[in-house]
Amino acid sequence: MSSTTTEAVTVPGGRGRTQFAVRRIRGYRPSFWVYAGLGVVLLASAFPFYWAFLVGSGDASTLRNPEINWIPGGNFIDNALKVVNDPAVNFWTALWNSIYSSFLIAAAVVLTSTLAGWAFSKLRFAGGNGLLVFVVATMAVPAQLGVVPLYILFAEFGWTGTIGAIIIPALTSAFGVFWMTQYLRQAVPNELIEAARVDGASMIRTFWTVGMPAARPAAAMLFLFTFVGAWNNFFWPFIVLDRESPTLPVALSLLQANYFVDWSIVLAGVLLATVPLLLLFIFAGKQLVSGIMAGAVKG
Repeated sequence: MSSTTTEAVTVPGGRGRTQFAVRRIRGYRPSFWVYAGLGVVLLASAFPFYWAFLVGSGDASTLRNPEINWIPGGNFIDNALKVVNDPAVNFWTALWNSIYSSFLIAAAVVLTSTLAGWAFSKLRFAGGNGLLVFVVATMAVPAQLGVVPLYILFAEFGWTGTIGAIIIPALTSAFGVFWMTQYLRQAVPNELIEAARVDGASMIRTFWTVGMPAARPAAAMLFLFTFVGAWNNFFWPFIVLDRESPTLPVALSLLQANYFVDWSIVLAGVLLATVPLLLLFIFAGKQLVSGIMAGAVKG
């Protein structure tokens, strides 16, 4: 159980309104059911990875055996080397294409979404609300509807088969614009912008010195989600790229192109494609959580 002490405090900038904030929490200890629930969630999240490693460390007969051995075998490294050395997969080229394109897409989405979010949340111009509604409404249009005209357009430009064909259409995101608009609307007080303008800062300088630092937590989240989405994207790269320079999901799909599919090799390749994302979460997780908490207490 826990004991809490609340105290009425006046929040600066709150126009005289009094809000109640929890000042301190004493002796809080999560119950057994909290740990049990978190344990179930952890096991459910980790089981697909364990299953992929279990099959990926076996051989072609692993899934055909009616009595599956739940202890991983010793063939994972051999299966992974088969994926890496397969000339049809072109693993290293596909890995570089995925890293390169995903990073550029995520960085571009963060920049364009933050700029648009700043304009929609802090600038006043005719038709701003209607334009924001139109941008958000585009999320209701399935991406598959634009594949044919988009492919024809890129074919006319001669860009099919190049990595730019998957980067250029993804340089901005309607969800990113909505995400940053909602965050900046709450995170940056208008008084702070007015103070910067009184000091002689232009709107662009105000954006870089006030808006960007305040948007860092939401921008980190948007970068991570966009990077993961671009990394896992299969549909459009499969259509527009050739087999000589694919992204990693497209390259791994070639492992299933034979009449007989060796799932141990396929799942070994899937785990190899997951490793960069796991490393990204491991190294960026602490900064991500700290950024979210910093944004949460900015009231």
